[in-house]
Amino acid sequence: MKIRVGFGYDVHQLQPGLPFWLGGILVPHTHGALGHSDADVLIHVICDALLGAANLRDIGFHFPDTDPQYKGIDSKKLLAETCQLLRTHGYEISNIDSTICLEQPKVNPHIPAMRQTLAQVMGIAEDAVSIKATTTEKLGFVGRKEGVAAYATILITKG
Repeated sequence: MKIRVGFGYDVHQLQPGLPFWLGGILVPHTHGALGHSDADVLIHVICDALLGAANLRDIGFHFPDTDPQYKGIDSKKLLAETCQLLRTHGYEISNIDSTICLEQPKVNPHIPAMRQTLAQVMGIAEDAVSIKATTTEKLGFVGRKEGVAAYATILITKG
């Protein structure tokens, strides 16, 4: 059996009045993430980690922000396509460990819904999706509430 690990990192600026998509769900908040798609930072890092683990480049290569077909797209569609691409290359997802860095809103109440949504989109067990949340103790752009960051580590297997 071939085992591979992937890592993803992404940030998005927060702006007032935008919807805040995170982990595939709409999180109530006064600010939302700015981006070409729906700017779901958690899904973006998961896609990048999956693609990296399989040595299939990155999310920007497969879904460029210069392509109008991805303008405002639901990132769950990008994740579904990424998972299909991995399976086409013979890989299966073993588990995901992710961390969201955000001062506000509090993420913990939304984690169960995010896990359920992401597991369903990826076609894996919910207990294979770990989502953690932290602040940056008011340091940096996250601490100043200017943006959101996320990290993900993925384990995939083949054959």
